[in-house]
Amino acid sequence: QVQLVESGGGLVQPGGSLRLSCAANRSFFSFNAMRWYRQASGKQRELVAHITSGGTTDYADSVKGRFTISRDIVKKQVYLQMSSLKPEDTAVYYCSAVGATLQNYWGQGTQVTVSS
Repeated sequence: QVQLVESGGGLVQPGGSLRLSCAANRSFFSFNAMRWYRQASGKQRELVAHITSGGTTDYADSVKGRFTISRDIVKKQVYLQMSSLKPEDTAVYYCSAVGATLQNYWGQGTQVTVSS
């Protein structure tokens, strides 16, 4: 029943910016937290950004100062604003919701490619 749909991925030049969106079909207050993960080709999935139901945020060291996670409660959308993008940011980015019983729900992913 829970549905998460990512959008906004694409090709961007190094140093550029991109904003990813994640649309949910239920209130964010149904979840303990919302997260953005990414998985580069040949590498394990890593947690990029996290926001709790109370609005507390956290980021991976590799993206601190460059990425910002935010939410629009009314629109039921979570965003990942990415700036100063680097080739190593290239990955499939996934939206995730942590449910009341700590189960994880996943979006389908959106490809971000940072290249000249």
